[in-house]
Amino acid sequence: MLATSTGCVPLRRAVAQQRKNLQRAYHDLVNLPKKGPVVSYGPPGRSATTGHVATVFGSTGFLGRYTVAKLAKAGTQVVIPYREEDEKRHLKPMGDLGQIVMMEWDLRNEDQIEECLRHSDIVYNLVGREYPTKNFSYDAVHVQGAERIAKIAAKVGVPRLVHVSHLNASHDSPSEFYKSKARGDDLVREAFPDATIVRPAIMFGYEDRLLNNMALWPIWWKLNDMATKIRPVHVFDVAQALAKLISVPSLPGVLNLPGPSQLTYEYLLALVSSVTYNPPSRAPMVPKAAALALAKVAQAVWWPALSPDEVVRRYIDDVDVPGDWDKVGVVPDEVEQHAISYLRRYRSAENFTRPVVFPSSRDAEYGY
Repeated sequence: MLATSTGCVPLRRAVAQQRKNLQRAYHDLVNLPKKGPVVSYGPPGRSATTGHVATVFGSTGFLGRYTVAKLAKAGTQVVIPYREEDEKRHLKPMGDLGQIVMMEWDLRNEDQIEECLRHSDIVYNLVGREYPTKNFSYDAVHVQGAERIAKIAAKVGVPRLVHVSHLNASHDSPSEFYKSKARGDDLVREAFPDATIVRPAIMFGYEDRLLNNMALWPIWWKLNDMATKIRPVHVFDVAQALAKLISVPSLPGVLNLPGPSQLTYEYLLALVSSVTYNPPSRAPMVPKAAALALAKVAQAVWWPALSPDEVVRRYIDDVDVPGDWDKVGVVPDEVEQHAISYLRRYRSAENFTRPVVFPSSRDAEYGY
Protein backbone atom coordinates (compact mmCIF):
# COMPACT_ATOMS: atom_id res chain seq x y z
CA MET A 1 0.00 0.00 0.00
CA LEU A 2 2.88 2.34 0.76
CA ALA A 3 4.38 1.68 -2.65
CA THR A 4 1.19 2.69 -4.49
CA SER A 5 0.19 5.62 -2.34
CA THR A 6 1.33 8.96 -3.70
CA GLY A 7 1.25 10.65 -0.31
CA CYS A 8 3.00 8.07 1.88
CA VAL A 9 6.28 7.77 -0.04
CA PRO A 10 7.18 11.49 0.24
CA LEU A 11 6.15 11.33 3.90
CA ARG A 12 8.50 8.38 4.55
CA ARG A 13 11.31 10.23 2.79
CA ALA A 14 10.67 13.32 4.91
CA VAL A 15 10.71 11.27 8.11
CA ALA A 16 13.92 9.52 7.04
CA GLN A 17 15.53 12.86 6.22
CA GLN A 18 14.48 14.25 9.58
CA ARG A 19 15.99 11.26 11.39
CA LYS A 20 19.17 11.74 9.39
CA ASN A 21 19.33 15.40 10.47
CA LEU A 22 18.96 14.36 14.09
CA GLN A 23 21.84 11.90 13.92
CA ARG A 24 25.16 12.95 15.35
CA ALA A 25 28.22 12.81 13.15
CA TYR A 26 31.95 13.32 13.52
CA HIS A 27 31.78 16.75 11.91
CA ASP A 28 29.29 17.84 14.58
CA LEU A 29 31.85 17.24 17.33
CA VAL A 30 34.11 20.09 18.44
CA ASN A 31 36.90 19.37 20.93
CA LEU A 32 37.36 22.26 23.31
CA PRO A 33 40.76 22.58 25.00
CA LYS A 34 39.43 22.67 28.59
CA LYS A 35 35.84 21.49 28.73
CA GLY A 36 35.92 18.50 26.40
CA PRO A 37 33.78 17.76 23.34
CA VAL A 38 30.72 19.74 22.30
CA VAL A 39 28.20 17.97 20.06
CA SER A 40 25.53 19.74 18.04
CA TYR A 41 22.22 18.05 17.28
CA GLY A 42 18.86 18.80 15.77
CA PRO A 43 17.94 20.33 12.40
CA PRO A 44 19.76 23.48 11.29
CA GLY A 45 18.37 26.82 12.44
CA ARG A 46 17.40 28.68 15.57
CA SER A 47 15.60 25.63 17.06
CA ALA A 48 18.74 23.50 16.84
CA THR A 49 21.33 23.08 19.56
CA THR A 50 24.98 23.66 18.77
CA GLY A 51 26.02 22.47 22.22
CA HIS A 52 27.75 25.80 22.90
CA VAL A 53 26.97 28.38 25.56
CA ALA A 54 28.29 31.86 24.78
CA THR A 55 28.43 34.94 27.00
CA VAL A 56 28.41 38.23 25.09
CA PHE A 57 29.47 41.19 27.20
CA GLY A 58 28.39 44.37 25.45
CA SER A 59 25.49 42.56 23.80
CA THR A 60 23.21 45.61 23.99
CA GLY A 61 25.58 47.69 21.87
CA PHE A 62 25.84 48.22 18.12
CA LEU A 63 27.94 45.16 17.30
CA GLY A 64 26.54 43.10 20.16
CA ARG A 65 22.97 42.86 18.91
CA TYR A 66 24.07 41.43 15.57
CA THR A 67 26.51 39.02 17.18
CA VAL A 68 23.74 37.70 19.43
CA ALA A 69 21.46 37.32 16.43
CA LYS A 70 24.07 35.30 14.49
CA LEU A 71 24.83 33.03 17.45
CA ALA A 72 21.20 32.42 18.41
CA LYS A 73 20.15 31.79 14.82
CA ALA A 74 22.58 28.87 14.70
CA GLY A 75 21.18 27.38 17.91
CA THR A 76 23.73 28.60 20.47
CA GLN A 77 22.56 29.44 23.96
CA VAL A 78 23.56 33.04 24.63
CA VAL A 79 23.99 34.70 28.02
CA ILE A 80 23.09 38.40 27.83
CA PRO A 81 24.66 40.53 30.58
CA TYR A 82 22.77 43.84 30.81
CA ARG A 83 22.83 47.01 32.87
CA GLU A 84 19.47 48.60 32.04
CA GLU A 85 16.19 46.76 31.58
CA ASP A 86 15.04 48.61 28.50
CA GLU A 87 18.31 48.10 26.59
CA LYS A 88 18.04 44.31 26.34
CA ARG A 89 14.38 43.67 25.51
CA HIS A 90 14.95 43.52 21.75
CA LEU A 91 17.40 40.61 22.20
CA LYS A 92 14.89 38.17 23.70
CA PRO A 93 13.15 37.20 20.41
CA MET A 94 16.47 36.50 18.66
CA GLY A 95 16.60 32.91 19.91
CA ASP A 96 14.22 30.06 20.57
CA LEU A 97 12.70 29.41 23.99
CA GLY A 98 15.47 29.15 26.60
CA GLN A 99 18.28 30.20 24.26
CA ILE A 100 18.54 33.81 25.43
CA VAL A 101 19.45 34.06 29.11
CA MET A 102 19.37 37.55 30.65
CA MET A 103 21.64 38.36 33.60
CA GLU A 104 22.17 41.72 35.28
CA TRP A 105 25.78 42.77 35.72
CA ASP A 106 28.21 45.59 36.42
CA LEU A 107 31.66 45.88 34.91
CA ARG A 108 33.15 46.57 38.34
CA ASN A 109 31.47 43.64 40.11
CA GLU A 110 33.65 40.52 39.79
CA ASP A 111 31.05 38.19 41.31
CA GLN A 112 28.48 39.19 38.70
CA ILE A 113 31.01 38.77 35.90
CA GLU A 114 31.88 35.28 37.12
CA GLU A 115 28.21 34.32 37.37
CA CYS A 116 27.65 35.47 33.78
CA LEU A 117 30.47 33.43 32.24
CA ARG A 118 31.06 30.39 34.45
CA HIS A 119 28.75 28.12 32.41
CA SER A 120 30.03 29.25 28.99
CA ASP A 121 32.59 27.67 26.69
CA ILE A 122 33.23 30.92 24.83
CA VAL A 123 33.15 34.52 26.05
CA TYR A 124 32.93 37.61 23.85
CA ASN A 125 33.99 40.98 25.24
CA LEU A 126 32.44 43.69 23.07
CA VAL A 127 32.32 46.36 25.78
CA GLY A 128 33.55 49.77 24.70
CA ARG A 129 32.94 53.50 24.89
CA GLU A 130 33.17 56.08 22.10
CA TYR A 131 33.58 58.90 24.65
CA PRO A 132 34.39 58.94 28.39
CA THR A 133 31.83 59.80 31.05
CA LYS A 134 32.06 60.67 34.73
CA ASN A 135 31.30 57.04 35.66
CA PHE A 136 33.35 55.22 33.03
CA SER A 137 36.59 56.50 31.57
CA TYR A 138 38.44 54.91 28.67
CA ASP A 139 40.79 53.12 31.07
CA ALA A 140 37.93 51.89 33.27
CA VAL A 141 36.27 50.19 30.30
CA HIS A 142 38.97 49.32 27.74
CA VAL A 143 41.79 48.52 30.19
CA GLN A 144 40.59 47.63 33.68
CA GLY A 145 37.28 46.14 32.53
CA ALA A 146 38.89 44.07 29.78
CA GLU A 147 41.56 42.77 32.16
CA ARG A 148 38.93 41.90 34.77
CA ILE A 149 36.86 39.84 32.33
CA ALA A 150 39.97 38.05 31.00
CA LYS A 151 41.25 37.18 34.49
CA ILE A 152 37.89 35.83 35.62
CA ALA A 153 37.48 33.82 32.40
CA ALA A 154 40.90 32.26 32.96
CA LYS A 155 40.17 31.58 36.63
CA VAL A 156 36.93 29.66 36.00
CA GLY A 157 38.45 27.74 33.06
CA VAL A 158 36.56 29.17 30.08
CA PRO A 159 38.12 27.56 26.94
CA ARG A 160 37.77 30.54 24.58
CA LEU A 161 37.92 34.31 24.98
CA VAL A 162 37.28 36.71 22.09
CA HIS A 163 38.19 40.30 22.85
CA VAL A 164 37.08 43.00 20.41
CA SER A 165 39.51 45.92 20.10
CA HIS A 166 40.03 48.40 17.23
CA LEU A 167 42.06 48.33 14.04
CA ASN A 168 43.96 51.48 15.07
CA ALA A 169 44.86 50.35 18.60
CA SER A 170 48.36 51.64 19.28
CA HIS A 171 50.45 52.82 22.23
CA ASP A 172 51.87 55.65 20.10
CA SER A 173 48.53 57.02 18.90
CA PRO A 174 47.59 60.64 19.74
CA SER A 175 44.10 59.38 20.60
CA GLU A 176 43.42 58.23 24.16
CA PHE A 177 40.76 55.91 22.77
CA TYR A 178 43.28 54.03 20.64
CA LYS A 179 45.89 54.04 23.42
CA SER A 180 43.46 52.52 25.91
CA LYS A 181 42.52 49.84 23.39
CA ALA A 182 46.19 48.89 22.99
CA ARG A 183 46.75 48.75 26.75
CA GLY A 184 43.67 46.60 27.16
CA ASP A 185 44.86 44.19 24.46
CA ASP A 186 48.17 43.71 26.28
CA LEU A 187 46.51 42.98 29.62
CA VAL A 188 44.02 40.57 28.04
CA ARG A 189 46.84 38.59 26.41
CA GLU A 190 48.73 38.55 29.71
CA ALA A 191 45.72 37.25 31.65
CA PHE A 192 44.44 34.92 28.89
CA PRO A 193 47.33 33.96 26.54
CA ASP A 194 45.10 32.04 24.11
CA ALA A 195 42.66 34.93 23.67
CA THR A 196 41.61 36.01 20.17
CA ILE A 197 42.02 39.78 19.75
CA VAL A 198 39.64 40.96 17.02
CA ARG A 199 40.41 44.39 15.56
CA PRO A 200 37.69 45.68 13.23
CA ALA A 201 37.74 49.08 11.57
CA ILE A 202 34.94 51.60 12.03
CA MET A 203 31.64 49.84 11.30
CA PHE A 204 28.58 50.98 9.38
CA GLY A 205 25.03 49.75 9.80
CA TYR A 206 21.54 50.85 10.75
CA GLU A 207 22.50 52.31 14.16
CA ASP A 208 26.05 53.35 13.26
CA ARG A 209 27.94 56.51 14.15
CA LEU A 210 29.33 56.86 10.63
CA LEU A 211 26.72 57.14 7.87
CA ASN A 212 24.01 58.42 10.21
CA ASN A 213 26.27 61.13 11.62
CA MET A 214 27.39 62.11 8.14
CA ALA A 215 23.76 62.56 7.14
CA LEU A 216 22.91 64.58 10.26
CA TRP A 217 26.15 66.42 11.12
CA PRO A 218 28.25 66.66 7.92
CA ILE A 219 30.18 69.66 9.24
CA TRP A 220 32.03 67.52 11.80
CA TRP A 221 33.32 65.22 9.07
CA LYS A 222 34.98 68.08 7.17
CA LEU A 223 37.87 68.14 9.60
CA ASN A 224 41.34 67.57 8.14
CA ASP A 225 40.03 68.88 4.79
CA MET A 226 38.06 65.61 4.49
CA ALA A 227 41.32 63.86 3.54
CA THR A 228 41.35 61.29 6.37
CA LYS A 229 41.34 57.74 5.00
CA ILE A 230 39.31 55.02 6.71
CA ARG A 231 38.36 51.43 5.89
CA PRO A 232 34.69 51.08 6.89
CA VAL A 233 33.38 47.55 7.40
CA HIS A 234 29.81 46.27 7.53
CA VAL A 235 28.70 45.35 11.04
CA PHE A 236 27.04 42.19 9.66
CA ASP A 237 30.40 40.94 8.38
CA VAL A 238 32.11 41.50 11.73
CA ALA A 239 29.25 39.78 13.57
CA GLN A 240 29.45 36.84 11.16
CA ALA A 241 33.19 36.56 11.75
CA LEU A 242 32.67 36.56 15.52
CA ALA A 243 29.97 33.91 15.25
CA LYS A 244 32.19 31.68 13.10
CA LEU A 245 34.93 31.75 15.73
CA ILE A 246 32.78 29.52 17.91
CA SER A 247 33.44 26.55 15.60
CA VAL A 248 37.21 27.04 15.76
CA PRO A 249 38.73 25.27 18.78
CA SER A 250 41.54 27.83 19.12
CA LEU A 251 42.71 30.89 17.21
CA PRO A 252 45.05 32.88 19.46
CA GLY A 253 46.56 36.16 18.37
CA VAL A 254 45.29 39.23 16.53
CA LEU A 255 42.56 39.08 13.89
CA ASN A 256 42.42 42.27 11.78
CA LEU A 257 39.04 42.92 10.14
CA PRO A 258 39.23 46.10 8.02
CA GLY A 259 36.84 47.01 5.26
CA PRO A 260 37.66 46.01 1.67
CA SER A 261 38.46 49.57 0.51
CA GLN A 262 40.21 52.65 1.82
CA LEU A 263 37.94 55.69 1.46
CA THR A 264 38.26 59.36 2.36
CA TYR A 265 35.71 61.38 4.28
CA GLU A 266 35.26 63.45 1.14
CA TYR A 267 34.10 60.42 -0.83
CA LEU A 268 31.82 59.20 1.97
CA LEU A 269 30.17 62.62 2.31
CA ALA A 270 29.59 62.63 -1.46
CA LEU A 271 28.16 59.11 -1.18
CA VAL A 272 25.74 60.16 1.56
CA SER A 273 24.67 63.21 -0.44
CA SER A 274 24.10 61.20 -3.62
CA VAL A 275 22.09 58.48 -1.86
CA THR A 276 19.91 60.86 0.18
CA TYR A 277 19.50 63.41 -2.65
CA ASN A 278 20.35 66.12 -0.15
CA PRO A 279 22.76 68.82 -1.35
CA PRO A 280 26.27 68.76 0.12
CA SER A 281 26.79 70.88 3.21
CA ARG A 282 28.15 74.35 2.47
CA ALA A 283 29.33 74.89 6.03
CA PRO A 284 32.95 75.99 6.23
CA MET A 285 35.65 73.66 7.44
CA VAL A 286 36.25 74.10 11.16
CA PRO A 287 39.89 74.44 12.30
CA LYS A 288 41.11 71.76 14.68
CA ALA A 289 41.55 74.15 17.61
CA ALA A 290 38.01 75.46 17.23
CA ALA A 291 36.62 71.93 16.90
CA LEU A 292 38.38 70.85 20.10
CA ALA A 293 37.00 73.87 21.96
CA LEU A 294 33.46 73.19 20.75
CA ALA A 295 33.80 69.50 21.61
CA LYS A 296 34.80 70.34 25.18
CA VAL A 297 31.67 72.47 25.52
CA ALA A 298 29.56 69.65 24.06
CA GLN A 299 31.11 67.18 26.50
CA ALA A 300 29.84 69.27 29.41
CA VAL A 301 26.21 68.51 28.48
CA TRP A 302 24.57 65.11 28.99
CA TRP A 303 24.96 63.83 25.43
CA PRO A 304 28.16 64.98 23.72
CA ALA A 305 27.63 65.53 20.01
CA LEU A 306 31.38 65.20 19.55
CA SER A 307 34.00 64.48 22.20
CA PRO A 308 37.51 66.00 22.05
CA ASP A 309 39.06 62.60 21.45
CA GLU A 310 36.74 62.02 18.50
CA VAL A 311 38.08 65.24 17.00
CA VAL A 312 41.60 63.85 17.33
CA ARG A 313 40.51 60.59 15.67
CA ARG A 314 39.12 62.48 12.67
CA TYR A 315 42.72 63.33 11.78
CA ILE A 316 44.06 59.75 11.99
CA ASP A 317 44.12 57.43 8.96
CA ASP A 318 43.28 53.76 9.43
CA VAL A 319 46.37 51.57 9.50
CA ASP A 320 47.26 49.82 6.28
CA VAL A 321 47.33 46.16 7.34
CA PRO A 322 45.97 43.14 5.44
CA GLY A 323 42.68 41.69 6.62
CA ASP A 324 42.36 38.23 8.13
CA TRP A 325 38.91 37.50 6.70
CA ASP A 326 40.07 34.24 5.13
CA LYS A 327 40.67 32.78 8.59
CA VAL A 328 36.96 33.04 9.35
CA GLY A 329 35.64 32.44 5.83
CA VAL A 330 33.91 35.81 5.38
CA VAL A 331 34.09 38.15 2.37
CA PRO A 332 33.42 41.76 3.50
CA ASP A 333 31.00 43.95 1.55
CA GLU A 334 31.59 47.41 0.16
CA VAL A 335 29.79 50.33 1.77
CA GLU A 336 27.98 51.15 -1.49
CA GLN A 337 26.19 47.79 -1.38
CA HIS A 338 24.27 48.76 1.76
CA ALA A 339 24.25 52.57 1.83
CA ILE A 340 20.68 52.85 0.50
CA SER A 341 19.37 50.54 3.25
CA TYR A 342 20.62 52.83 6.00
CA LEU A 343 20.30 56.24 4.34
CA ARG A 344 16.93 56.07 2.56
CA ARG A 345 15.19 57.39 5.70
CA TYR A 346 17.02 60.72 5.24
CA ARG A 347 15.40 61.30 1.84
CA SER A 348 12.49 63.64 1.35
CA ALA A 349 9.09 62.19 0.45
CA GLU A 350 9.41 63.15 -3.20
CA ASN A 351 12.83 61.49 -3.50
CA PHE A 352 12.09 58.40 -1.43
CA THR A 353 11.70 55.97 -4.35
CA ARG A 354 14.25 57.50 -6.73
CA PRO A 355 17.11 55.27 -7.95
CA VAL A 356 20.54 55.28 -6.36
CA VAL A 357 23.28 57.18 -8.18
CA PHE A 358 26.74 56.85 -6.68
CA PRO A 359 29.40 59.58 -7.00
CA SER A 360 31.80 59.14 -9.90
CA SER A 361 35.01 60.02 -8.03
CA ARG A 362 35.58 56.49 -6.84
CA ASP A 363 34.89 55.08 -10.30
CA ALA A 364 37.87 56.99 -11.63
CA GLU A 365 40.06 56.23 -8.64
CA TYR A 366 39.42 52.50 -8.45
CA GLY A 367 38.64 51.80 -12.10
CA TYR A 368 35.06 50.61 -11.57
